[in-house]
Amino acid sequence: MRVLTYSAKSYEIPYFQSFNNGQHDLQFTEAVLNQDTVSQAVGYEAVCCFVNDDLTRDVLSALKQHGIKLIALRSAGYDHVDLKAAGELNLTVVRVPSYSPHAIAEFTLGMILALVRKITRAHDQIRRHNFSLEGQLGFNLQGKTVGIIGTGKIGNVLAKILSGFDCKLIAYDPFPNEICQNLGVIYTTKEELFQISDIITLHCPLNPETYYLINNASLAQMKKGVVIINTGRGSLIDTVAAISALKIGIIGALGLDVYEHERELFFQDHSNDIIFDDEFIRLQSFPNVLITGHQAYFTKEALENIVKTTLDNITSFERGINSNVITYS
Repeated sequence: MRVLTYSAKSYEIPYFQSFNNGQHDLQFTEAVLNQDTVSQAVGYEAVCCFVNDDLTRDVLSALKQHGIKLIALRSAGYDHVDLKAAGELNLTVVRVPSYSPHAIAEFTLGMILALVRKITRAHDQIRRHNFSLEGQLGFNLQGKTVGIIGTGKIGNVLAKILSGFDCKLIAYDPFPNEICQNLGVIYTTKEELFQISDIITLHCPLNPETYYLINNASLAQMKKGVVIINTGRGSLIDTVAAISALKIGIIGALGLDVYEHERELFFQDHSNDIIFDDEFIRLQSFPNVLITGHQAYFTKEALENIVKTTLDNITSFERGINSNVITYS
């Protein structure tokens, strides 16, 4: 198939070229897919898209008009896709359901440790030759209650990791995971998890039920000084509510690998630009906030799996096989 890959980065193109083995005619563009760039898809049969590409109804309609039959997501999440519109337009959407839960779970642990032991703050301080321990007091993970929201593949791996730290693990998920239960994870309600957790980490999908899961009401239920980590989807957290909670100490530390308005920021170099997102700038002003640019997934192993599965999905579609197809429900 002739495939145009949008939002292509220099670090992933060699993987596509290496694993393609001449199966498909792959072309790449750094452009993000949107109304202004959709015309680049003329002459192709499929587009390969990432999390910040615009796959709303208008763009999907334009892709259909240009002859596109397949949208191959190189991501697990698909909240940026109007699946209802895709179905009505007879566009097939495929995804990579699991590329490396270990990568994201391990990164989550890294964020937790960096925040509770003030590692990033210490690093910045030492670079200024300030070796004082003032302001660097942390706390042990041992004995702390960690609330995991979403115990699918990523939450399951994180539970395994944290069990080695002798934490008390609790979880909320509409579908309890037997593996987690065997590890000693106790399932509870969202309300109880909010009330008793020292650390809360988010690994659930973004949908109408989880949109702004962390909001003023849920934050009001939490312990003062709670640590919150989000490596899931940005809109699981109401940023304005989080900023207010940081100001009064309800949130003691916040780790974000995703951000609800990240589309205009992440995966691009803005080092010479003025950032006009006031909420993002406010978040950066807090010494107890750690932000990374949607990189939790970013390991060699994960990138290989993403590329291989994406190419397999395209080949399956070409052969009339449904592989990792997402349908509207």
